[in-house]
Amino acid sequence: MNNTHSPTGPSRVFSKEIAAQARRIELRTRGLVESLFSGEYHSVFKGRGLEFSDVREYQPGDDVRAIDWNVTARRGHPFVKEFVEERELTALLVVDLSASKEFGTGDKDNATIAIEIAAILALAAAGNNDRVGLVLITDQIELFVPPDSGRRHVLRLIMELLACSPNGKGTRLSLGLEYALRMLHHRAVIFLVSDFLTDSSIDPEFGHAARRLSRDHDLVPIRLTDMGEKMLPEVGLVALVDPETGQRHVVDTSSSGTREAYAEQKEAQRMLMTSFFRELRLDIIEVRTEDDYVPALINFFRRRERLPR
Repeated sequence: MNNTHSPTGPSRVFSKEIAAQARRIELRTRGLVESLFSGEYHSVFKGRGLEFSDVREYQPGDDVRAIDWNVTARRGHPFVKEFVEERELTALLVVDLSASKEFGTGDKDNATIAIEIAAILALAAAGNNDRVGLVLITDQIELFVPPDSGRRHVLRLIMELLACSPNGKGTRLSLGLEYALRMLHHRAVIFLVSDFLTDSSIDPEFGHAARRLSRDHDLVPIRLTDMGEKMLPEVGLVALVDPETGQRHVVDTSSSGTREAYAEQKEAQRMLMTSFFRELRLDIIEVRTEDDYVPALINFFRRRERLPR
């Protein structure tokens, strides 16, 4: 695991290419964030609650439950407490960079799409003056950047995303969620970006961690789905290699039965995870990697805006 970076400690030195790429992403998405996400982000994600601001003299119509009895006793007439919304929110981006993200049938591989989505959400958080942190995971914790605020910090997060060369290849999403539980001391929003490719059952460790996290925080799964992973093309004998395990299988894709069985298995995996998310009442962002991901993000924010809070 890479060492946890301290926000006040020495920063990693990035190449000029990585720094330039991060600035291009910022410039390309800045207008999108400002025009489409700023208002929705502010209204959808609340801070930690209300904090005491000041006291003022009681006025007819004020809630008597807000009377500050200590000040009232000292001054000889009623005073009430004033509160303001504590706007600062912590957002944590948990990004799965396992080897399966190197696949992609669209214009970009799935890892690139995951990085761009995380960058947009980080910029949206920064535009709302919120603190944002980053956890990169495979079958181990690859990197943790503690939450902080400001443009410079967000650019650093984007550069970390671009520069990361994972040591692991597998997927253990539970590690990222358990790490978030240890690191977060106040209610936060956690964006979990992954393809959520599973076997025939939910990993018990992931299920346990997701349940615990969703009780105390706002957990938002962002699921990347590639059509190339859902069905096999009819091209005869094909050697398929699992990018995470390295296992090699030869499959006869000319068989309609084989193609149908493969598609049914993938759909069953997908529905299993969907049912689990619904059980936890999580609001999923579905991203088809061959399509533009921006509408999916916009729909999420607008859908959340309409929900009673």
